[in-house]
Amino acid sequence: MDPPYPTEIPPLLPEFLQRRRAKLTFALEKTEELGIDRATFIFVINLSYRGDRGASGEPGDLMSAYATIPDRWLPMAAAARGAGLVEERGARWYLTNKGRQLAGAMHDAARSHYASLSPLPRNELAELARLLDRAFRAGADAPEPRVRLHTPFAFAYRGEEPPDGSFAQLDAAVYGLWQVRDDCHMTAWRGAGLNGPEVELLTRVWRDEATDEDGLAALLPHQRAEDIHSGLARLRERGLVEPSAPRTTPEGATTRQRIEDETDRLFFSPWPSEVGAKAPFIADRLAKVNAALN
Repeated sequence: MDPPYPTEIPPLLPEFLQRRRAKLTFALEKTEELGIDRATFIFVINLSYRGDRGASGEPGDLMSAYATIPDRWLPMAAAARGAGLVEERGARWYLTNKGRQLAGAMHDAARSHYASLSPLPRNELAELARLLDRAFRAGADAPEPRVRLHTPFAFAYRGEEPPDGSFAQLDAAVYGLWQVRDDCHMTAWRGAGLNGPEVELLTRVWRDEATDEDGLAALLPHQRAEDIHSGLARLRERGLVEPSAPRTTPEGATTRQRIEDETDRLFFSPWPSEVGAKAPFIADRLAKVNAALN
């Protein structure tokens, strides 16, 4: 599709992902049964999306690309290993048979839960699911971004093909689109010469979310205070943040907007023009789905 891009759609994707399982009780039941906490359960489920390749502690994998504190995931991995759900081999982490059974049961429970949901009239839900599924497949098959860390997770998450026009298809498409956008965003900020922690600092400053370094530290628990300080120093050296306060300079605001624009270009340009033409419908109906799931 050609610009202007429907930038009202991306914020709806994580909102959907945060809400679609809000009333699913499977995780609570299994954490009690297995004697693990919710963070450990989520670690196991997320590891299942890595497939047979497993996962490592590299940034963008088990470690967030935006974090500076190493091994924040290790306590969850240790607890999961203690429960017999994961194992470490050659500095990579894999599900055990027990872990795969848990992930499969979660997948089945989610699909069953989705079948009970009717946030839109059936014909509208089916159209929304098909449109976003086409958008996902086009984005996943596009030549850009060249580096794909998260897009492969979407195919493991999907598993067997969901029923056409179903809520499960909508879920798989939205999850997939969010992984594609992650890869688009990482390519965009790398192209601007920034690393993950730096771009997150720049983003928070650009959005005027904090008035000082303490405020930034409260927003970024996955970055150490000293890393926030040194990250701001590097951004100031480049003329992107004002020297006296965490505010973007004109160049900083321009740089961050260029990152956003490039993210949007990479994300939306592969969408078929017929899907792009339905962007107002997609935004309106996805917002209604999110409201119904609240």
